[in-house]
Amino acid sequence: MIGMAVLFLIIAVVAGIFGFFGIVSAAVGIAKVLFFIFLILFVISLVFGRVRRR
Repeated sequence: MIGMAVLFLIIAVVAGIFGFFGIVSAAVGIAKVLFFIFLILFVISLVFGRVRRR
């Protein structure tokens, strides 16, 4: 999932270089959403990993 966030970030940067502002905002929005989903899933996996070990 982090790969998808990085992909959309790269798309946003490339589109920004060429001046496609509509594409930039969409790609950045998707990258942000994917990043936060990944972050939440990471924290959940850390918590449940520690609980199972005990």
